Amino acid sequence: MELADGSTDIVHPEVRAHINSLVSALGGISADSDGGYQLGDDALEVLRDLKRWIRFYDEKTNRMDVARCIHEANLVEGDLLPILSTWPENATDSKFKSRMALACFELMVPLTWPMARDRERMTVNHHRHMPVLELAQVGYKRAVVNYDGARVLHTAIRVALPSMAIPIGDRTQRDQGIIKLVLFFLRNIAMIEPPPDVKYEGDESQISRSATIDAFSYQDIFLVLLTLASNMGEDFRAEDTSVMEIIYHLVKQVDIEKLFMNEQQLSKAKAGELADMMSKESSMLKAYNRKGPTRHNRFGTMIWVKRDDGKMSSLSGQDALADASTRNQKMDNSKTFRPPRRARKGDKDEKDLGLPTKLNSRAYDQLRSFVEDFLDSGFNPLFQHVRKTIDREAPHVMQYHRRQFFYLVAWFLEAERMRRKARKQSSQNPSEDISSFNLVAGVLNQEMFITLNKALHESLEMKDWHELTAVMRCFTQILLTVQEMSESGNEDNEEIAENVLSRLFYEEATHDAIATIIRTYKDQSFNYLDAATELVHHFLRILEGYSKQNIDMQVRSRKRTRRKKKAAQDAAGIENDNDENDGSDNDAASAERTTKERKFDFHRFATRFTPQSVVDTFVAFTKYYRDLTDSQLKRAHRYFYRVAFKAEASVMLFRVDIIHLFYNMTKGPAALEKSSRVFKEWEELVKQVLRKCFKKLEQRPELLVEMLFSKGSSTAFFLEYGFERQTVTTASKAKPAAELVFKNTEELDRQIAIVVGAMLDKNQANHVAWIKKILGDAESERKAFMAAEEAMASVEPVQDEAEEQPTESGPKAPPIFYVRPDDKDRRNAMFKNSHMRLLMKLVGLQLLDPASEETPESAWIIPSDMSADVLKDAIHYINQAEFSPPTFEEGVLAEHQLKRRSAPRKKADFDDDEDGEPDDPMFGPLGPTVRRPIDEEDGPKKSPRKRRPRKELTEEERQKKLKERRKKEQDRLMSFRSEELVRPEDDETDSEYDEAFFARERETKAKAAAIRHVAERLLVPRKPTRKRGIAATESASSSEEHQDGSGDSESGHDSDPGDDFILRAMNTTLEEENEGQPEGTLPDGSDGESRKRRRISVEKTQPDEDEEMGGVNKNGDEDEDEAPVVTRRPRVRGGFVVDSDDDE
Repeated sequence: MELADGSTDIVHPEVRAHINSLVSALGGISADSDGGYQLGDDALEVLRDLKRWIRFYDEKTNRMDVARCIHEANLVEGDLLPILSTWPENATDSKFKSRMALACFELMVPLTWPMARDRERMTVNHHRHMPVLELAQVGYKRAVVNYDGARVLHTAIRVALPSMAIPIGDRTQRDQGIIKLVLFFLRNIAMIEPPPDVKYEGDESQISRSATIDAFSYQDIFLVLLTLASNMGEDFRAEDTSVMEIIYHLVKQVDIEKLFMNEQQLSKAKAGELADMMSKESSMLKAYNRKGPTRHNRFGTMIWVKRDDGKMSSLSGQDALADASTRNQKMDNSKTFRPPRRARKGDKDEKDLGLPTKLNSRAYDQLRSFVEDFLDSGFNPLFQHVRKTIDREAPHVMQYHRRQFFYLVAWFLEAERMRRKARKQSSQNPSEDISSFNLVAGVLNQEMFITLNKALHESLEMKDWHELTAVMRCFTQILLTVQEMSESGNEDNEEIAENVLSRLFYEEATHDAIATIIRTYKDQSFNYLDAATELVHHFLRILEGYSKQNIDMQVRSRKRTRRKKKAAQDAAGIENDNDENDGSDNDAASAERTTKERKFDFHRFATRFTPQSVVDTFVAFTKYYRDLTDSQLKRAHRYFYRVAFKAEASVMLFRVDIIHLFYNMTKGPAALEKSSRVFKEWEELVKQVLRKCFKKLEQRPELLVEMLFSKGSSTAFFLEYGFERQTVTTASKAKPAAELVFKNTEELDRQIAIVVGAMLDKNQANHVAWIKKILGDAESERKAFMAAEEAMASVEPVQDEAEEQPTESGPKAPPIFYVRPDDKDRRNAMFKNSHMRLLMKLVGLQLLDPASEETPESAWIIPSDMSADVLKDAIHYINQAEFSPPTFEEGVLAEHQLKRRSAPRKKADFDDDEDGEPDDPMFGPLGPTVRRPIDEEDGPKKSPRKRRPRKELTEEERQKKLKERRKKEQDRLMSFRSEELVRPEDDETDSEYDEAFFARERETKAKAAAIRHVAERLLVPRKPTRKRGIAATESASSSEEHQDGSGDSESGHDSDPGDDFILRAMNTTLEEENEGQPEGTLPDGSDGESRKRRRISVEKTQPDEDEEMGGVNKNGDEDEDEAPVVTRRPRVRGGFVVDSDDDE
């Protein structure tokens, strides 16, 4: 708003006037000689009015005008702190002073509350006020921490002490609010820091972490925090997260190793850091001066450089005269194309953690004293209570509390380890008991491990990298703490450590998560990369040692349940038809099938950390080698050593950029310091890796090309061993979805409606629309074909009667319509979606290939006999079902009207109508059944069944049973499949076996075709002239047909039964012709001739013979009508046929 003097005011004048009047009414400096602060008449009401302005104007309207006016009015430093100083520390019975102090803190808490930049809620006022208010909060902290008139933080505790003294059961809501208010004030003061993007003009030493720790120690805040933490869960409950936040902002990013150093060690460490930094600076300057500018090369220089293709390029600057690599680098930098690089988004969580904090010696001593006292008394109660609060998702738990919890657990576990190490170094009495781990036992129980694993998987799934970083730090420190327990020499501690490690390593899901974390690193922060590599390093190292000690180590792996698979298929639009078996009665069994134990193999697990993606993660970590500590460099060294020599996967390191990095670390211009403790180890590792690389180049010259690229597992295996990996594929081929049938017999339109309704319930309307489109295209094509046929028939010329032209038996059939899926998802749905397949079959679509050979690439067709009218009716039924889906009783869906087709039962080898009389032939239709050896006794033998007394049957019952037996035998022969043609292990045979099998089949069919051709040429239809010949022919035919029932079973397995029959008939006919007739003449009508001719003529009258069924006629009833023959019942005794051919 523009003022009278031309300036603009970003705050409304009325708001500013109200705030200024309230601040003036609050009070001011007294005019007396003491110069103290004098309260106004209604000072308490004024403070309450200011609180209402903040609450109902700033917070309700999402503005910051009141806070801005209070800052400009200098309310905190000029009024609130002097008011607090008027309450002397020894005055404990002044209720008015207590109320005034409480009112002051009610104003200071919202003024110091951390501001979050929420882009969705930020307005213009936020962008105007937030930079100013952030600096104002820094001024508030400086004034509170360094105020000389009173101990402000101690005064805040005095305000809350009466409420804290009340037992937890007697506290009112107001008492709880006062305690939380004071804790929030302490939290705000501890976490206020100068904004990273704004320069603070004041003295940063007054608001540093050291100043804050000193104020907390001097004003007894540490004692209050220890009291609250040690009594958490008993006298205090809802204050757990507030206490944890205060401690978090005090200890975050503090170097724990320096925390437990004495002054001499600390000064030595600082001197070492300074020496290292100066050494790095000198080496950097040396490398720069080698090719850097001098006082004599400041003049212009331009040179011509001849490239490989013969073209010339011009370069300017004398640095191009140094060497060829510099010139090439200069040309690369001058290229116009730059890959786009998006700016990294500001991460408030990363800013919350901040940079590593440097403390002075006084602050180190004060913080170390607090940390030791906290570990001794408050660690277990506080973190156990916070863990329970997080697990039950209490209302006051925020999203960042879980991250702070895991960070603090990791920090204090490392602090306890450092304290134990310092005590061991300075301990004068070696027998002193310093191996007690009871102080941190609250985070080493099973409940903590469950929370840790849950947070690990959830943060990884939600891609919350900062929380995942804290979880990984916590996991690492737990592993290191447990390892120290196992090495402590105390039997009790070693037993506890053994139990803890077994629980940590028991879940295979944890192994998978750690492998996924290190494999999927992309562009997260360095803190995340450091935590991930540290966890993998210690996890592999400790797990390797534990697996060596426990050879029979078991891990629990979780199998994918059917429900999870069904959910994934539903997401992809694929139907899972196992709903019939997923009833509530099988829930317990399903739960038991989800997990299983197996023996752990460390070498197999370690190979999961050798792929190129994991190597790239450690390479990205090693690229910071100039800034890494000795422990971090040692971590990377151990990993590359494990890959190159332990896992024998050195080819993964044979890449140009990796070799270049290794060389620069030891021989390059910015190499590691030779005085470093890890330089010798890295130098030896690089030497051995390069030696293996050169040796491998001699063995595999193709490695020279592969060094430019990352290597997959198959490429790495070939480069390592010289041949491709030999794998055995045990997985069976993909099977189509289970066939569905209707529970009740319905009409076609009703069936289509049920299937369409079920698909609509499953949100598969796109599949229904696609099927309608296919039917519509086929209908249009059929109509066009029929119209073209009618037009052709009308213009054809009339043929002469004398000309005999071959005429077709009917109109020409339309061509087959091929169904082509429009995308990959549709093809998968045609193979795996049971409802879609059922709808396709109902509307007339058919598979082109046999159902037993169906694959996802199998073709579907609309056959020629499907007319356009039938297709039109199918489209009408689908449209009708979409417009008016079928409805059922309450709670019943359309899919409930369908069920899976039950698998056919395996029939017995023989069918006994009468006990004790097996009437089947001696052998099966294709030879004797394979029997097991006599000596093979895997199970108990069955006792023989006793023959029941035979019951006399009447003639009608005998004839009825005879017909039933014939029908069963015929059905069994029609449904028979050869053991040689179909085997259970066919899915596992290779292509060579299949090719040999089909070659034998083609050869057999070719022989059969040749025999039929010869038979057709030799046979001459003749009528018998003698009744005796006719009778003999009928008798012989009857005898021969009777023998067919058992003769087929005597044929070998290598040929078709029908083909063998023709072959035997032709052989017999030709032998008789050779015996009784001279060459070149046809035989006369003898009995044998009549019998053989009868047999062959029967074969010729079977045009519908199914070759795949072994020559068995499918139309058996028609054969009986054509040649009725009454076969007598074979005589069977003891399971053997006693009929003989001699009876003829």
